[in-house]
Amino acid sequence: MQAETRTLLRAAMGTYPATRALKDGSLRSDLLELDFAEVPVISRAFAPMVREARYDVSEMAIATFLQARACGKPLVLLPVVLAARFQQSALLCRADSDIHGPADLAGRRIGVRAYSQTTGMWLRGILAEDGGPAPDAIRWLTFEDAHVAEIQDPPWAERAAPGQDMLAMLRNGELDGVIVGNDVPDDPGLRTVYRNPEAAAEAFWQRHGIVPVNHMLCLRRELAEQRPELVAELLRLFAAAAEAAPPGPRGRAPM
Repeated sequence: MQAETRTLLRAAMGTYPATRALKDGSLRSDLLELDFAEVPVISRAFAPMVREARYDVSEMAIATFLQARACGKPLVLLPVVLAARFQQSALLCRADSDIHGPADLAGRRIGVRAYSQTTGMWLRGILAEDGGPAPDAIRWLTFEDAHVAEIQDPPWAERAAPGQDMLAMLRNGELDGVIVGNDVPDDPGLRTVYRNPEAAAEAFWQRHGIVPVNHMLCLRRELAEQRPELVAELLRLFAAAAEAAPPGPRGRAPM
């Protein structure tokens, strides 16, 4: 009897402890095979997924997915968390800055890769809880468009000139602060706006009991509707891969 051919799915996702078994091939499926695209910076996969459905299944920033859903994009979100962290350590200023906390950000020039960036979305809400200014009371400078083409920056954000570097602008005083992503620069000339980001994260945990989600897993709606057995198999695979990874400081992400 001839073996059933596995369905090949184009995939884009980062390499993490919870995905390593899938990406190195040690965890396999009889129903599907994941063909992983080479995407050195995984955020560069989000716009192609939203705008042209380049992949069958892709890691996706939660803010991007919510915007895509609001714009009617044919994507389905799966309950698979790929990246989650407390956000306070991503808000930086110069070490010699007179900014001492969220309340000092009113009227300041804050750079962020894109206004729609998930870390920025979380931090705008967190700042509001921690006595910081409303988003329109900060002078935002953005460096690229949203992943979802239909999403525009609000009127209180302006675009940096082409070729400008966000961290260089912070270091030379053109910006008062920046929001970075996962890679926080190791630079003694910079510090976090939150004097004690760990304590601020603990306060957030006590208020909400969650670790903010940055990235989840999504797939094309047509695939989900036509091949529900593949959705079930993806969920099984990612749950098995996550079990092989060490838990985070607040336990395992829900699957």
